[in-house]
Amino acid sequence: MCVIKTKPRKAFRRNAMSKKTNMPNTYSQIYLQFIFVVKGRENLIKESFREELQKYITGIIQNKGQKLLSIYANPDHIHFFVSFKKLDISVSQFVKEIKTSSTSFINEKRFVLGRFHWQEGYGCFSYAKSQKETVVHYIENQKEHHKKENFRTEYLKFLKVFEIQYDERYLFEFYD
Repeated sequence: MCVIKTKPRKAFRRNAMSKKTNMPNTYSQIYLQFIFVVKGRENLIKESFREELQKYITGIIQNKGQKLLSIYANPDHIHFFVSFKKLDISVSQFVKEIKTSSTSFINEKRFVLGRFHWQEGYGCFSYAKSQKETVVHYIENQKEHHKKENFRTEYLKFLKVFEIQYDERYLFEFYD
């Protein structure tokens, strides 16, 4: 048997790895409108704390590295429009954190009698940059909008316009 001895190999180093290089970054810009509803569709979000709740939710969104473009908390549901720049969190996790934190905030501040909860589920709708101002205006004018159209009609229009197939059994609880 013949054994050939060789020198141990030195670790292979690529020139690219040994030099400091600038790696390309990830860039994105996604505009999303979110809608969620108070459990039981009760009118629990009162004018007396609406702005404080909106500021609190704004802080959550900013702490997640996103930019809030518009928010309006109706007595029984909320709309907010976000410019997503960082994609390090899923939409469902983002919503979960906002719902969980804002629920705790409302309950800790004792803004409502009993316990506050959001309904399960949410609506999330995407827009082009060219639609940004229209959506901001729409959300800022929610109070006037709902004098003409109830929430059920509004939400079903969203589902139709965005061509979302749905099962009536799994929509928000509608009482109007």
